[in-house]
Amino acid sequence: MNILIPARMASTRLPGKPLADLAGKPMIVRVAEAAARANPDRLAVATDDQRIADAVRAAGFEAVLTRADHASGTDRLAEAAQAMGLDDAQIVVNLQGDEPFMPPTILQQVADALEAHRECAMSTAAHPIHDQAEFLNPNVVKVVCRQDGRALYFSRAPIPLARDRANGWPGADSDQVLRHIGLYGYRVGFLRRFPMLPAAPIEALESLEQIRALWHGHEIMVVRLDADPGAGIDTPDDLVRARARLA
Repeated sequence: MNILIPARMASTRLPGKPLADLAGKPMIVRVAEAAARANPDRLAVATDDQRIADAVRAAGFEAVLTRADHASGTDRLAEAAQAMGLDDAQIVVNLQGDEPFMPPTILQQVADALEAHRECAMSTAAHPIHDQAEFLNPNVVKVVCRQDGRALYFSRAPIPLARDRANGWPGADSDQVLRHIGLYGYRVGFLRRFPMLPAAPIEALESLEQIRALWHGHEIMVVRLDADPGAGIDTPDDLVRARARLA
């Protein structure tokens, strides 16, 4: 397993996020430290910003400078995998650069799921939603799976909708409502091809890049977790909570 962490400075809700201080260290360094606990074969941060690369290297981690015009983090990782000379059969786990609390066991589970299901192009993770407000929140991405655990569809809409219940909420005890975690496993060969696939119309509507894989007939294995591993850091309030947790 290799772990690649995309990072850029141009966050709209939290400018300069990768270098935000978390208990004396830049956030991106905290994320790299969390990833290192999964004991990957190789770990690198893919970034278009020299300041991020300098901070990562100063902490003893590998950084790969990429172009600044990538449309997504996946595109950035594809360039980084090429620059690193990774073999097409190797597995890369994409850990977002704002996830300093992601348990290393989940990174390994996502990699193992892809290794075990060679017919799948990607893997990811999800956990049950027990809160109606989260179910209705368009910022919370939901996923519906097949019987064998592969993704049917991802959406910001409340899915699956209980037709005969208020607001469509199936209830807190339902095991069918899953929150998608933005963590992905790829085989390097597919990671190289993914940016060349035409974007899907529904991908643009939902603003969810992973739908492109489903649209083109590629399967995504979903690791079902028992509980929420913790949210990433997207806003100034999230940053305050993260600092308090580390303190």
